[in-house]
Formats: sequence, structure tokens, C-alpha cells
Amino acid sequence: MNDNVETNTFQKREQLKELRCAHRELDHEIDELTGDPDVDQLLIKRLKKRKLLLKDMIVKLESALIPNLNA
Repeated sequence: MNDNVETNTFQKREQLKELRCAHRELDHEIDELTGDPDVDQLLIKRLKKRKLLLKDMIVKLESALIPNLNA
């Protein structure tokens, strides 16, 4: 049972790392595109939505990694 918990935790941490990288890459892409006056604003809006979705997934995973303390 303990090995399963550790494997699950490791998988969540790895997924969290990937999500954070994707979030950061989107952030850089959005920054670059906003500097271009000819860029499609709809594209920027879609990228921002995807970035927000990634942030929500990150928060959910971080929450799942916090031990459940029954006080």
C-alpha cells in the first residue's frame, strides 16, 4: 500500500512539474504576442483561457498533494 501511495505521489509531482512548465511557456508566448500590434486578439484570448485552465489544474494537484490532516 505504501509503495502505491509513493508512486501516486511521484506521478502527481511529475504531472505538476509538466503543468507548471506548460503554464510558463504559455505565459512567455502570450507576452511575446501582446507586443505585436498585428496579432489576432482572439488567439491571445484563447491562450489566456488555456493558461487559466492550466493554473486551475495546478492548484487542484497541489491541493491533492497536501496531506489530509484530520484534526
